[in-house]
Formats: sequence, C-alpha cells, structure tokens
Amino acid sequence: MAIFAMLFGAIGKQAGRVLTTALGWASTLLFGRVPRQKQLLLSLITLGSLAWAVMLLGIILPTVGTFLLTALPLPGFIQQNWVRLAMLISALVMPLFIGFGGLYMLDAGSRPSGREAAKQVLRGYPIAFLLAFTLIFLAIVGVVRKGRTLRRHWTDAHIPIVVHKGGYATMVDDLEKALRESGLTVDRRPATAILAVPARLVGRVAGGGVRALVPDELTMLYSPVLEVELYPSDIAISGQKSAVARARAAIASRLTSTSAYLTTSKEAQAVEDRLEAIVRKPEGSGRRIEEVRAIDSTLATLDVDYAEWEVLYRMRLQIERDLLIGSPAHGAPVSVR
Repeated sequence: MAIFAMLFGAIGKQAGRVLTTALGWASTLLFGRVPRQKQLLLSLITLGSLAWAVMLLGIILPTVGTFLLTALPLPGFIQQNWVRLAMLISALVMPLFIGFGGLYMLDAGSRPSGREAAKQVLRGYPIAFLLAFTLIFLAIVGVVRKGRTLRRHWTDAHIPIVVHKGGYATMVDDLEKALRESGLTVDRRPATAILAVPARLVGRVAGGGVRALVPDELTMLYSPVLEVELYPSDIAISGQKSAVARARAAIASRLTSTSAYLTTSKEAQAVEDRLEAIVRKPEGSGRRIEEVRAIDSTLATLDVDYAEWEVLYRMRLQIERDLLIGSPAHGAPVSVR
C-alpha cells in the first residue's frame, strides 16, 4: 500500500505542475499580466469553471447527475428535483460570474464599459469551457506522462515560461545552444503535439493577437538520454537523472535572457523587463552593473511568490557575474519582444 501511495503521490505532484504551468499561461493570455493581489480571483474563476463543467456533465448525462445527487448529503426537506433545477440554473448563470471575474481581472484604467464590458462578461462561457477542459485534459496527460517516465526509470522536471509573441523559434535556438554549451548533444525533431491543444484553444477564445503566440509546430530537443520539449507555457525535461540535472543547470545559468518570461505575475515580469533592458544595452555602458545592483531594493520589497522571487534573484546574480567577467550576458541571442 505504501508503494501505491508513493506512486499516486508522484503522479499527483506531476499533474499539478503541468496544470499550474498551463493554467498560468492561459490566464496570462486571457486576462493579461495578472497582479499578485488578483491571484485569488483567478483561482475562483478556475474553480468555478471546473464546477460548471461538473454540473453541465450531470445535466447532459443523467447517470452522472444521479450519482452526484446521491453523493450529496441533502437535508430531508430538500427534494432532488429542486437540486436538479438548481444545477441547471447554475450551469446557465455561472459562466456569467466567470465573465464578471474576467472583467475585474483587468486594470481599472483599461477595463471596458458598456457594450464592450457586456462582451467581456459573455466571454465567460468559452472561458469556462476552456479552463475546465484544460484542467481535466492536462490532468490525464500528466498521469500518462508520469507513467511513461517511471516505466523508463527516468526523471523529469518542468520550468514554467511565457514565450513572447514571435519568439518561439528564438527560444528553441537559445535552448539548444544552452544545452550544447553544457555538453549535452541534442537533435531537433517534432514534439508530441498533445500539450499544444490547450494553447490552440486559448488562441481560438482570445482572438487574433494570441494566436500568433501558438507555434505552428512544436519542437523537441532529443538525445538517447534526454528529451526536452518546448511548449508556449513550459519547458518539459525528461531523461536520465544526471542528464536532467545538467539540463536544468544549463537553463538556469545560460538562459538569463531569452524570448520568454520565466515568471508569470505582472510584478515579477516587470523586473524581468528591467533586467532585459540592462542586457540589451551596449557593452560599453559602464553603469550596467550599478543598474543591476539597483534592482536589489525592488527585490527586497517585491510581493511575489517565493519561487518567482528566487528566479529573479538568480537572474540578477547571473547577469552581474557575466558583466563582471566581461562576457555577454548569458551568451544567447537578444530576445524578441
């Protein structure tokens, strides 16, 4: 039993990482760069979408609805027909609340009004479907991928990213160069397209500008001991333990600046923009190190998740080190904004 508990624990952890990454990227595209104080609202939108999907399934499939009703500890004075009616009304109304939540995810200064606000609220219907589908679909994908990794006695890791518009090809080039410089010889081949499905759905829901962020073909960097798949929301690394460790170290030390954000919150990405601006300055600019060190005061009071803060601090230290030894920051091409 302990073995099964460990197995399901590992699978659940893997699925959680994939879900967190994909949903973070989807929320960035659907609602823009989300401030940390609105993360709770985003969580409520996501949970509301999942609840909506469950209710809709119970309405469409009577057997599922019966199971849900029998599983609920209802007081004796509440009839099941009332609950069915409540489920139907909730399934019709909840996407509107999700749409309202999406409206208030926007900054007050850029929040639409009138007819445009009504359109944003009505977008709650496709957004509810999209987020619910992403949760269920990627939970299944995470379990399958983890099972394959365990069968091959490999390990895996995920690095969340948000690829910039038009920057996918540059990101692949930067990633391949970083791996090769660390001694990992990899070849390019088309990646499994399964995790591109949520990204393409986001493009359909969010409209034209977002579709440009979804590449026509996903790429895998492959070797007999390592597979690195690059998605718009994730760098998925799978391979032998030593190879995965080396790949993670290469990404952390050589991808300080590339065509993607390594954080998801608005506040953290603003610091990434400042670091990127320093890297892009001409090499003769003598104040670059002072500008890097000036970011310390921002980091000291930055209200973001600790994992994102660690990413920013590591980037800041890496850029300072590269400037002090006189080498180009990270050794990769300047990012495409």
